[in-house]
Amino acid sequence: MATLRDALIEARNLGLERLDAQALLGHVLGRPRSWLLAHDGDALPEAEQRRYEALVRRRAAGEPFAYLVGEKEFWGLSLQVGPAVLVPRPDTETLVEWALECLHGLATPRVADLGTGSGAIALALKSARPDARICAVDLSPEALAIARGNAARLGLEIEFRAGHWWQAFGGEAQAGFELVVSNPPYIAEGDPHLPALRHEPGMALSSGADGLDAIREIVAGAPAHLAAGGRLLFEHGHDQGAAVRALLEHAGFAQVQTRRDLGGNERCTGGRLT
Repeated sequence: MATLRDALIEARNLGLERLDAQALLGHVLGRPRSWLLAHDGDALPEAEQRRYEALVRRRAAGEPFAYLVGEKEFWGLSLQVGPAVLVPRPDTETLVEWALECLHGLATPRVADLGTGSGAIALALKSARPDARICAVDLSPEALAIARGNAARLGLEIEFRAGHWWQAFGGEAQAGFELVVSNPPYIAEGDPHLPALRHEPGMALSSGADGLDAIREIVAGAPAHLAAGGRLLFEHGHDQGAAVRALLEHAGFAQVQTRRDLGGNERCTGGRLT
């Protein structure tokens, strides 16, 4: 019977990073990394070995680690994730931080999160601002099911709507959002990075020849849904800041600016409706 050490060596031979191999084994056994290190000579039961080997093969094929263990931490919240939603990235916390700055001093603000996916942004905002009235929108029923489940587990009250961007509101008069945030698909179709992201939902990744189709559509509909002085904030690609600023300025937004992520890349752009 193989030992824990044998299993980890085999995973490394298949190309896994050491920490990934240990984390997957810890997940299978329900043990922390410190326990694995202290018991690496222990035998690995056959059933757990088969389960571990299956996860290792999936990880070696490029499947995101978060999908294998079924969860990802974002803004200190443990979110369940799966192939129907993007894996939340740390860079997106830049958007959350900016959004919270925009909400400072506003009582019971109305907020919309367009393209919510796992609900990461909406739930992060709600956890920090329990008084905010947040509506989260997604076109995918599978994504909304995951987001609703995360909200229920975290005990955070969010309104969820199904639909394509602003169409989720139908013909309702919804011109009262003080803030709209979105991490829409923004990778250009045919971008060489897309194959590496093949396990994540394509509809949440790419948007048109230049990657900006979704952002254009959201910008065009924003004035009909924002309150006077309301703000619209996007996450976007590292090389799209200038293009998104131009779109917002052309649509009449003021105070248009771009924020950089921790890596120094232009990551989020937004403006204020005048």
